[in-house]
Amino acid sequence: MTTFYIVRHGQTTANAQNLKQGTINTAITELNATGEQQAQALHASFDISFADRLICSPLVRTQETAALLNLGRELPVTTDDRLLEISYGQWDGQQNDVLKQTYPQYFDPALNDVLPTYVEAATQGETFDHVVARVTDFLATTAADYPTDQIIVVTHGFTVKAMALAILKPADPMTLPEPDNTSVTKITVDTTTKRQYLSYYNRKSGF
Repeated sequence: MTTFYIVRHGQTTANAQNLKQGTINTAITELNATGEQQAQALHASFDISFADRLICSPLVRTQETAALLNLGRELPVTTDDRLLEISYGQWDGQQNDVLKQTYPQYFDPALNDVLPTYVEAATQGETFDHVVARVTDFLATTAADYPTDQIIVVTHGFTVKAMALAILKPADPMTLPEPDNTSVTKITVDTTTKRQYLSYYNRKSGF
């Protein structure tokens, strides 16, 4: 069995300003002071030294979170493009509330986030299904490469959600909200049976 402990990055300035970050990788999407504190708090409560390796998205906000989490632990670190956040295309960097006002038909009113149909607005964004496919591939191939490892993964809100969607396969993907900043989700993969299991989602303590 391969065990993945999947961490969402700490808060960024763009998070605090309620912007769609997508794959933007600029100063506004780096960790803010709150995000650094969140990552430091996770470091204090979650000793990752038991793990074999750390894999993160190539975006700066995940690498910053990973570096703080790995401080004094010294796990080998690599990046993987399949862990990138969903790209909202032309909506990347735009104010979420403005988009919701302009395109209410493409937003879940309770979650304040886009529905899978948002791509119909000619955003040139990535579909939910495409993200689910790439994270499914990441879990399967990484488990095949490291069939007995315990792996820390630092990635993004929708990317974590997509992993859970790949396993749970709910009829409505909006029944699963995105996880909080620096929460931990645990997934195990049985490389013999190819089955994947979601042990917990969006956990803030008790890892």
